[in-house]
Amino acid sequence: MTTLPIHDALDPLITALRDTNRAVLQAPPGAGKTTVVPLAMLDAGLTNGRILMLEPRRLAARAAAERMAQTLGEKAGETVGYRVRGESKVGKSTRIEVVTEGILTRMIQSDAELSGIGAVIFDEFHERSLNADLGLALCLEIADALRDDLILLAMSATLDAEPVAALMGEVPVITSEGRAFPVETRWIDRPLGKKDRLEDATARLIEKAVSETEGGVLVFLPGEGEIRRTQSALRLPEDCSVHPLFGAMPFKDQQAAIRPAQSGRKVVLATSIAETSLTIQDIRVVIDAGRARRARFDPGSGMSRLVTERVTRAEATQRQGRAGRVAEGTCYRLWTKGEEGGLLPFPPAEIEAADLTGLALELALWGATPDDLAFLTPPNTGSYAEAQTVLQMLGALDADNRITPHGKSLAALPLHPRLAHVMAVAGPQAAPVTALLAARDPLTRGAPVDLGLRLEALDDLKTFTDRRPFGVNRNALATIRDEAKRLRRSTRDVKADDLSPEELAALAYPDRIGLRRKGDTPRFVLSGGKGAVLDDGDPLANARLIVVTDTDGNPREARIRQAIQISEAQLRNLFSDQIAWQDTCTWSKRERRVIARRQEMLGAIALDDRVWKDAPDDAVASAMLDGVRDLGITLSSAAKRFVARVELIRTAGHDLPDMTPDALLASIDDWLLPHLSGVKTADHWKKFDLLDALRARLDWPQMQLLDRLAPAHFTTPLDRKIPIDYSGETPEITLRLQELFGQTTHPKIGNTPLRVTLLSPGQKPVQTTMDIPGFWSSSYADVRKDMRGRYPKHPWPEDPTQADPTLRAKRRKPS
Repeated sequence: MTTLPIHDALDPLITALRDTNRAVLQAPPGAGKTTVVPLAMLDAGLTNGRILMLEPRRLAARAAAERMAQTLGEKAGETVGYRVRGESKVGKSTRIEVVTEGILTRMIQSDAELSGIGAVIFDEFHERSLNADLGLALCLEIADALRDDLILLAMSATLDAEPVAALMGEVPVITSEGRAFPVETRWIDRPLGKKDRLEDATARLIEKAVSETEGGVLVFLPGEGEIRRTQSALRLPEDCSVHPLFGAMPFKDQQAAIRPAQSGRKVVLATSIAETSLTIQDIRVVIDAGRARRARFDPGSGMSRLVTERVTRAEATQRQGRAGRVAEGTCYRLWTKGEEGGLLPFPPAEIEAADLTGLALELALWGATPDDLAFLTPPNTGSYAEAQTVLQMLGALDADNRITPHGKSLAALPLHPRLAHVMAVAGPQAAPVTALLAARDPLTRGAPVDLGLRLEALDDLKTFTDRRPFGVNRNALATIRDEAKRLRRSTRDVKADDLSPEELAALAYPDRIGLRRKGDTPRFVLSGGKGAVLDDGDPLANARLIVVTDTDGNPREARIRQAIQISEAQLRNLFSDQIAWQDTCTWSKRERRVIARRQEMLGAIALDDRVWKDAPDDAVASAMLDGVRDLGITLSSAAKRFVARVELIRTAGHDLPDMTPDALLASIDDWLLPHLSGVKTADHWKKFDLLDALRARLDWPQMQLLDRLAPAHFTTPLDRKIPIDYSGETPEITLRLQELFGQTTHPKIGNTPLRVTLLSPGQKPVQTTMDIPGFWSSSYADVRKDMRGRYPKHPWPEDPTQADPTLRAKRRKPS
């Protein structure tokens, strides 16, 4: 038997598992951990139960099972078997079962004790898929609460092992050093420009590498589309055979890519599926196009979608190592050496960036919250709350976030909860629409947004292409058809009324029902409260109601990329229990007035909208408060003086309300609301005097205190009340100079002298003083001299202290 690097680590690994039932194994790609460790555990008799090994991809699961079975001289399905979506090779004698990660969750949810399972191996745990994180968290709880005999092993090539070991209970970390040959790295001379197509650049680099090197060539590209386009662009010698390798292709074609070439050189165009788990024979050259496709939450679709991003340094290193498995190798990178520094160190865990709706459903089914389980990276609380909101909207969770019977039926379907909801409600008839919503758009850019066009192409491609000028991705359509067939089979027992494609889309996206706003531009308000816009020339631009199934994800106003028209009657049929009349009074910033409406609402859209003619005063006043916040508070002269009096006494330590501008605005609900009756517009508010509302904030004792310590008026010798201004540092009055004739003492409030501004008969200030007797004896003579010439009809006595106060002019002398 061939000795692999992993064999040196088997004894300490088996000892650790026998002693503690848990361990973390670090082993680089090519060490042999995937196909050797499960057989070693079986041979050591660690458990009487089955050994379950998780793989992140179907191809890796099947290949690992086939390789282990071959080692035993058997076929898959005997001692070693596998289960992936749509295919199973497991028998009564199976002791090692290789499964994809989502299958473990289904097994746990149907049997919490994992009966018959003795060990669970998490292979390639460094990829940090959401299903792997959830699976480990659930297994740790099962082992702690129900199965102390359950063996758990996390295996990884590049993972920082210590945090995983701590999460599992400070378990042993076993390391296999591995073996690798030197790999020379070569970069391109200049960065790719915006006009450089990735596929063409990759094809030229492959041709260069083939001319400069020997041995098999492994090319890393992000997805099937790039693989097909690169293959079409290649011009290679006749002795080179080209093999695509991606997850969705038939298994026999995948095996052909993995097997050694019968003659000549083999060029394998692969996705990241070839980074780990798989061993491809005779590879001496790696070409890295520098892109990776990973799951990210797509706000445009409301689900996780695969997005294309730059590789990280860890991924680039992993890919590079594939060239040094069997001999010295060469790695070509489709980026410059200078660009290397801009690569992120590691890819993020899927739980940090993916849609958490499926996770929230699984945890609700388990009866737990994220805080109840041991996650290496806890889910973001805001994203998790949003996921729960979606599940409540679909009827999968109740108001307390407990799973409903409908939620349990959704969890049983291997689909995003939105799409599982459609299939659970509508059954096989929904398969084409569901498969389309789950996939990337099969029509090329520039096609109208109508989902119905995609259904036409799916139903009859030939007729569609004859009638429509849009390009079609035929491979994508074939994949969608296969998925639709699988969905029909999985829900063939569901009986439901016939529903149209637009009704099915509305079931998946009850928060994306769009009502066209008034105006020339096709803008829509969505039932979930967000906004979306269509291109002016799109055939759906004039539709009143649509269901938006895909956007560009812009949080301010999303651009619609896919939608379908729906009628109000169809909406009422689907959502009759969610449509209700609401009476609303709101402040309109645009119209600067309170608008009272009676609206028949479905979420945030109004199917019917009428004027609420008899809206009660308190509702109008409450809405006007928002208008006050918008317009701001403006005080009349009298109100300003009142506020100044209150603030003067409050800051002196007396218990009076805070009437600073910020405090007034912050507390308008308490003091202003009762006084807003009849105020509905900005013009009304402009004329509204706040004095009475402000005075009402003080009770009787407080008003008595205010009037005593800071009286509102000064009474002149003519018994006229002059307002006292408290807004400055010193209280101030302003009055005609003649009105103080005969005043021999300075006006005061208590012991505080008032600042007095004396006015001419023409109401112009002539003197400001804090000493009236001093003014009479000094400056008055100069003022008298100046004012007699200007205002000869008014009295200007030589001794004002002996004159009578007056506001009248001199009497005319008889003629």
